[in-house]
Amino acid sequence: MTTHSTPLALTHPRTWRILFIVILLGGGAWMWVSRPAPGRDIAPAPRTGAPAPAFSTETVDGEAVRLGDYDGQVVVLNLWATWCPPCRAEMPDLEAVWQRYADDGMVVLAVNQNESASDVAAFRTEYDLTFPVALDRAGDVGRLYETSTFPTTYFIDRDGVIREVVHGAMPAAMIESLVRDLLED
Repeated sequence: MTTHSTPLALTHPRTWRILFIVILLGGGAWMWVSRPAPGRDIAPAPRTGAPAPAFSTETVDGEAVRLGDYDGQVVVLNLWATWCPPCRAEMPDLEAVWQRYADDGMVVLAVNQNESASDVAAFRTEYDLTFPVALDRAGDVGRLYETSTFPTTYFIDRDGVIREVVHGAMPAAMIESLVRDLLED
């Protein structure tokens, strides 16, 4: 016959109090260490109805690009990665919408997340993309827009206000409908 017993240390109330205090102190230390630096504001996450956060980066060709370069235009800001299957599936639809509406004051700005210029350039060539493709090598734009899924697409009106945020790939009809609505406003 085998008997199992709980070690006395785990059943003693003092052990639980000490463990609770250690966890509480550890949590407090974590909150202290992970707090923002003094004098540094935390920007709210971009949301529908809010101004699109400004950023600057460079295109895959090494040219400077800022979101502000497109003031007065409808902007489809797409945050994506070459390894992302939904991103790959969506790119031809973004290109088709760009081709159809570019002359009407709309731009697709695809900002790649954390990949090399050579990988992104090869992707652009493979998919025959003609809209601006930018690099976010350090992930700054992704952090600014709090991107946690790829693709994430922001539809920004002519006044620079986010009108729609879509997480995940969209069908072509949805992209076109959202763009058309913004162009008509």
